[in-house]
Amino acid sequence: MKGYRISTAFEDMDLDVIHQFISQSYWAKGIPKQTMDTAVRNAFCFGVFTDANQQIAFARLITDRATFAYLADVFVLPEYRSRGISKWLISEIVAHPDLQGLRRMMLATRDAHGLYAQYGFKPIKPVENFMQIWQPDVYQGK
Repeated sequence: MKGYRISTAFEDMDLDVIHQFISQSYWAKGIPKQTMDTAVRNAFCFGVFTDANQQIAFARLITDRATFAYLADVFVLPEYRSRGISKWLISEIVAHPDLQGLRRMMLATRDAHGLYAQYGFKPIKPVENFMQIWQPDVYQGK
């Protein structure tokens, strides 16, 4: 995409930008910076950067790169939305050579079902096969 690049190199990720956005998100409000740093270090991350190396988008996969991946923490900074960046980012993720042949790739979203459906994501069926320990307010009060 002209004017932008995608990187998976940890050293390219701007933890300040990532933490600032994620810590205000509906899914990880209040996440401590150290927790976010650990999450980024232990995941397969994708960042979108301007030609001036400013990070403007991010996505994190928790994966073994063989059988399973969970897509998390996807965002595009508000001032860069409606430019096709999220579509480009997701298309690059699902096409990445290290993620081919996975048995399952999952995600959770409150409001972007239409975006992910374009790349093959579907509601979980049968949902009763899945279980979770869910602590939505785990970062509140830390």
